[in-house]
Amino acid sequence: MTGPVPAPTRGYTASKDQLLARLRRVEGQVRGIEKMVDEDRYCIDVLTQISAIQAALDKVALGLLDGHARHCMHEGAVEGRADAMATEMMAAVGRLMKRG
Repeated sequence: MTGPVPAPTRGYTASKDQLLARLRRVEGQVRGIEKMVDEDRYCIDVLTQISAIQAALDKVALGLLDGHARHCMHEGAVEGRADAMATEMMAAVGRLMKRG
C-alpha cells in the first residue's frame, strides 16, 4: 500500500503564500474596477486602475520566472534538459511580452 503522493516542488513553492496574497490583491483590484464600471466612473480612472493591475500581474510573472529559472531550470539541467527548459521559458517570456 502506498501513501499519498507529495506535491511537486515548484519554483514558487517557498513563496507560495506571498504569491497567493498578491493574486488575492489583484482579484480585489479587478472587483474594484467592476464596481467602478457599474458606477459609471470616468474612463481614465478605470484605465488607471487597469494599468495598476497589469503592473501587479507583471510583478507576479517576474517572480514566477525568477523561481522557474533558479529552481526548475536547475533541476532540468541536472536531468540533461537544459536546452528544452530554456526554449520553454523563452516561449513563456515571449507570450508575456505580447500585448495589444
